Amino acid sequence: MQKIGFDNEKYLKLQSEHIRERIARSGNKLYLEFGGKLFDDYHASRVLPGFAPDSKMKMLLQMKDSAEIVIVINASDIEKNKVRGDLGITYDVDVLRLIDAFRAIGLYVGSVVIAQYAAQPAAEAFKHRLEHLGVKVYLHYPIAGYPSNIPLIVSDDGYGKNEYIETTRPLVVVTAPGPGSGKMAVCLSQLYHEYKRGIKAGYSKFETFPIWNLPLNHPVNLAYEAATADLNDVNMIDPFHLEAYGVTTVNYNRDVEIFPVLNAILTRIAGESPYKSPTDMGVNMAGMCIVDNDVVCQASCQEIIRRYYQALCDQRMGIGPEEAPYKLELLMNKAGVDVSHRAVAQAALDRAESTGAPAAAIQLPDGTIVTGRTSALLGASSAVLLNSLKVLGGIGHNIHLISPIIIEPIQHLKVDHLGNHNPRLHMDETLIALSISAATNPTAEIAMAQLDKLRGCEAHSSVILSQVDVNVFKKLGINLTSEPKYQTKKLYHK
Repeated sequence: MQKIGFDNEKYLKLQSEHIRERIARSGNKLYLEFGGKLFDDYHASRVLPGFAPDSKMKMLLQMKDSAEIVIVINASDIEKNKVRGDLGITYDVDVLRLIDAFRAIGLYVGSVVIAQYAAQPAAEAFKHRLEHLGVKVYLHYPIAGYPSNIPLIVSDDGYGKNEYIETTRPLVVVTAPGPGSGKMAVCLSQLYHEYKRGIKAGYSKFETFPIWNLPLNHPVNLAYEAATADLNDVNMIDPFHLEAYGVTTVNYNRDVEIFPVLNAILTRIAGESPYKSPTDMGVNMAGMCIVDNDVVCQASCQEIIRRYYQALCDQRMGIGPEEAPYKLELLMNKAGVDVSHRAVAQAALDRAESTGAPAAAIQLPDGTIVTGRTSALLGASSAVLLNSLKVLGGIGHNIHLISPIIIEPIQHLKVDHLGNHNPRLHMDETLIALSISAATNPTAEIAMAQLDKLRGCEAHSSVILSQVDVNVFKKLGINLTSEPKYQTKKLYHK
């Protein structure tokens, strides 16, 4: 059983209360910029054990009658088919996914804003597509000199040119498929239009990380830096908060850098700004809900190491910044850890060395480490998966969960009919074969019943895995890392 370091129920209660209070202070109209992932915040659940990945959604559902969603997408992201790395889908497709997901749980999606719109062909096509689907679309335009030319920005030729988003509820949640979409600009543009209409409104920001009331170099905050190594985000002491209140809090560089401009814009729109610091703008209560600091520290250190391995693999595959691994090494040094603190990695390497072939290892909830080797029938990932299920189910190691009689026809299909060169079963194929076996084999049925126990476990592979296996590890909730090398010296890897 995974140790808990975070009180999720307390978080939902405090967060909802704090947002309601901010709505009341803003004249019953609040534009809330939502950073990070709304539905599946797995980073938060990894570094704050006990945090539910859908906590933000549950919190919003407590206020669903007073909340509406506005989704922002940058026109240039549509034009260049920008892809979400975690889902492998383009930002425009993710907008559709988000709308469906919000509606499925009863949250009202008011509209989509296409920001930085300059009649780009792909953005125009997406606009028409949304309108045909019955979704309201608003256009926001580039502003020369943004964000420093404040007199132009806060004028009829700046924000005034943007289309006013018709909203009907006190809480307007402004979210996006990813960073850099223009959420803050949309919020501020709406404030301009609201005040032009004589309506008082406010702006706040919901960012879980960095956690403002934890120390600068707390592992949770270092893990946030590790997660954003490719964006060059840096945690820092909020100098404005320290000057205004004499209290040390943590924010990140982009919010600190933009605050003087943002404050000037708010002052020009409303006559005065309600905030004295970037920390003031936030509504994050996560730091109040940590119940076991040791647990979250250990979890965060593991996250930093995982990010380091991922950066090495990205570098090897030519898809990540060259400097990212070096930045992550510095973060590991700050946290006082290195790769030796990931026991499952050494176990996989030892098994690979002893067998002369790729191997993998999984660390079970009780700390037991199980390994798997590459064989004629199974890849190392499939082998370690089955071995782990045996241990969890109290099944003898020498017992076959899947008969070769089932595996061999699958291999025949793969090689002789589907044109695969590798006959070994990937994890998805292995799970299908196991589920078929479970229909007639009680032992296989026991093994299948153990799958949920793998959620939150750690795993390591001695080689970079196929995307098929990576996806299965993700779906099972297993935290995977890999050595930054391929099994073969081929130039093309699927």
